[in-house]
Amino acid sequence: MKNIAIILGIFVPFFMNAQKTDYNLSSYLGQGVKAPNTHHIGDAWLNFLVSADDNFDQNITQATFSPNSTLDWHKHATPQIIIVVEGEGYYQERGKDPVVLKKGDIVKCNKNTEHWHTSSVDKKISYIAIYGKQPTVWTEKLTQEYYDSVAKKLKEK
Repeated sequence: MKNIAIILGIFVPFFMNAQKTDYNLSSYLGQGVKAPNTHHIGDAWLNFLVSADDNFDQNITQATFSPNSTLDWHKHATPQIIIVVEGEGYYQERGKDPVVLKKGDIVKCNKNTEHWHTSSVDKKISYIAIYGKQPTVWTEKLTQEYYDSVAKKLKEK
């Protein structure tokens, strides 16, 4: 009995402190907060996974767009990486043909490259975007008519 008390005396404090952490945990499984319709048409949610600070120069944000949503043309002062985790969408850089993005696709957009990305006409998309701490520069409104023409063109392929 004395041995059990000694063992418990040694291990109980270890187990009591084992779950205490100073980690800052987040999850990309949550939908995030509904975004105001400032630079898009349709419904969008943003989940701010990691915010840039003095120790880490990157923002990591999960964006989820409902089907048939648009996102305005924009650019970033640093490269942007887009990792599609669910659904299907469109991506286009200025002067290039648009492409369909699907779950598992990864796109690297070079710095100061004007582009847009969002859901497809009939499927939502969820992606993780990694980009620098400088604010996004919104350059031009992407109209519903333009979005519809891209959707039609990509369906015909």
